[in-house]
Amino acid sequence: MTGASARPDIVPDSEHKGLIARLPQPARDLAQLARFDRPIGWWLLFWPCTWGLFLAGGARRWDIALWMLLGAVAMRGAGCVYNDVVDADLDARVARTASRPVASGRISKKAAWIWLLSLCAVGLVVLLQLRWQAQLVALGSLALVAAYPFMKRITGWPQAWLGLVFTWGAPVGWVEARGFEGLAPLGLLYAGAWAWCMAYDTIYALQDREDDALVGIGSSALSFGRHVRAGVGALYGMALVCWAGSFWLVRPDPLVFAALAPMAMHLGWQVFTLKEDGADPLVKFRSNRFAGLLMALASLTIGLAGQA
Repeated sequence: MTGASARPDIVPDSEHKGLIARLPQPARDLAQLARFDRPIGWWLLFWPCTWGLFLAGGARRWDIALWMLLGAVAMRGAGCVYNDVVDADLDARVARTASRPVASGRISKKAAWIWLLSLCAVGLVVLLQLRWQAQLVALGSLALVAAYPFMKRITGWPQAWLGLVFTWGAPVGWVEARGFEGLAPLGLLYAGAWAWCMAYDTIYALQDREDDALVGIGSSALSFGRHVRAGVGALYGMALVCWAGSFWLVRPDPLVFAALAPMAMHLGWQVFTLKEDGADPLVKFRSNRFAGLLMALASLTIGLAGQA
């Protein structure tokens, strides 16, 4: 299936809405290229930053949290630009992505690279606000980010790589608050975040199963086959177990399970009500913005309790 034969239930990932629609065309194309019209992406990148920061005892570091939010917006945008430059040929053959600015030819690859460097400059400003240990951790993500667009070409599980990339903020937040000490809770926090990301991006990939199969690129939604719901449920279950262990290491108290209960109920709702066709995968995917908030509140609660 190509962009010319898009199904009516496929929502393009670049749309003219809100403030974006009021911009002149060149600025609108740049905004769409960085997915400023799709804020869900930077929320999903930002929330793990707060998990690490709050769980490590940085509950009062709201200045750093706000800097991380700006960094998430800028670096998610930069990542999208890079992904679109690398994937322009594939995007043009998939219904949901055919209208992207580079794939459609509205923005040249040269202009896209200039925009990418501009967004990275904003990211550099944010990086300089962090302690040097957190700066090192943040820079460690660059190789993972650079490799990600190629994963769908060489593996049927590119979401597993995305899980490493998109939750890297958890280690950055932890190290910003506590340095390199007491890393055991962080390891479990990051493992759970990885499973969460892989699960929600599998849900997202349900939108593209037919196109991905025709184009010949990998996807966990395809690799799970008829067992997508079971796969997503298992990943969410892994996330909750890892997070419970992480919280317990910070505060060995039954409170940790109560703090995770809202998140568990939300993820359970996603799994048990998931419809694999139509608009529901996008609805469930976007609901993870709220899930990230629930986990941030849980991390804040346990982080404060751990300091008591």
